[in-house]
Amino acid sequence: MKVSHQMDTALPVESGNAEKPVAALSEAAAIPCFSQQVEDISQELMGYIADKWTLVVLEELHDHGVMRFNELRKAVPGISQKMLTQTLRQMERNGLVSRKVHAVIPPKVEYQRTELGHSLGPVICGLWNWVEQNSTGLVAARAEFDGQAARVAERTP
Repeated sequence: MKVSHQMDTALPVESGNAEKPVAALSEAAAIPCFSQQVEDISQELMGYIADKWTLVVLEELHDHGVMRFNELRKAVPGISQKMLTQTLRQMERNGLVSRKVHAVIPPKVEYQRTELGHSLGPVICGLWNWVEQNSTGLVAARAEFDGQAARVAERTP
């Protein structure tokens, strides 16, 4: 069963037929329908943007503007050269950063956010704002879950 990305008002969709909702809402509460292409790109980008490094790299580029590869590597603790390269390539592929190669020796390569990358900023800030508003509830839920898991582990031989 597939569920629309609007989780609070989503309708379930029959498996194998992503175009026809199982149930219908009143016309006043209609959920926008998106093309399969938009759904596919959304799923791919959500997984990619939510990875361990993309948001951190975007934040560094936001704070510093134009950065060279080694500056980024130093600014993002724990990231390997390989992972930074993969992250920047994926960001470039999706139009979030631009890469400028200067014809000098040694080669000088600079990265900066594109307009598309800048437009992602408010979306990312929305996540941080949500966490800030709900951090007490998140911490409480985690503590409750961890406490229940610990009690179950104590009872298991």
